[in-house]
Amino acid sequence: MDPWDSSRHSLLGTFLYSSSSARAFAVEQLLRRIAGSADLADTVPSNGGKYWGSSSPDAPCGHKKKIELYSPMFYVACSAGGISSCGLTHTAVTPLDLVKCNMQIDPSKYKSISSGFVVLLKEHGFRGFFRGWVPTLLGYSAQGAFKFGFYEFFKKFYSDMAGPEYAAKYKTMIYLAGSASAELIADVALCPMEAVKVRVQTQSGFARGLSDGFPKFVKCEGYTGLYKGLVPLWGRQIPYTMMKFTCFETIVGMIYKHAISVPKEQCSKTTQVGVSFAGGYIAGILCAVVSHPADNLVSFLNNAQGGATIGEVCLNFCP
Repeated sequence: MDPWDSSRHSLLGTFLYSSSSARAFAVEQLLRRIAGSADLADTVPSNGGKYWGSSSPDAPCGHKKKIELYSPMFYVACSAGGISSCGLTHTAVTPLDLVKCNMQIDPSKYKSISSGFVVLLKEHGFRGFFRGWVPTLLGYSAQGAFKFGFYEFFKKFYSDMAGPEYAAKYKTMIYLAGSASAELIADVALCPMEAVKVRVQTQSGFARGLSDGFPKFVKCEGYTGLYKGLVPLWGRQIPYTMMKFTCFETIVGMIYKHAISVPKEQCSKTTQVGVSFAGGYIAGILCAVVSHPADNLVSFLNNAQGGATIGEVCLNFCP
């Protein structure tokens, strides 16, 4: 690889992950490189910024080598993180999701969260709270893997297209474009499992779970029926993910800049996790508000039998 390409790629992470002072330093080095007034060996650290962290490939054996930024292992790690953050968390809140879906489909019966839990407990027992957990786990694990992995891929892709200077200047637009592109792909993986999950959770007696629910759904609706909720799912998830990633990146940056006033690299791991948790919590509230209207459409459409269209489902919301 050309040394200039290598340095440009290694500095890309600085624009998107580092503090404002580090980004300013990187811009200065890139401009000097373009002007031909600096030698690459003098301006780039000994490891070339290549490794995620600061370990050099020639470091002693006692030092653990970090994952190379934008390497195949980097994307694998991002996808694994997406599986954990989406698949496991959605599965853990299956009881709450079950009540929510039934409140959307039958609000006269499930009037509130508390009364919804009471109704489910009386009709299905405690085990009924986790009805549909298998399609939830599989669907959101696949979605999380594609969403987090492709978000990092598209974030780098659009940054390379824009160039280092514009990537730093318009980083929010890159966050928005990268998250939208990633979610567009991720929802294709989620949609079949989401369709089965909603039908199992909202139609009593339809099926016990994925093993009998999936073939029964296909028999009734055909394989194309698994994707009839894809458009409203995009309408729910793409704004959700754009808001989530963009707000998260912005909020975390603001916390480090205004609340901590210490570069992220100098903070302890505990502090970094705490900042990430706070940023994710706030971003989660905002993106849930944005995506809620389309979430109702997804539940209604996947619950409707036969060839129901989005327009027909929308009439349910009209007086």
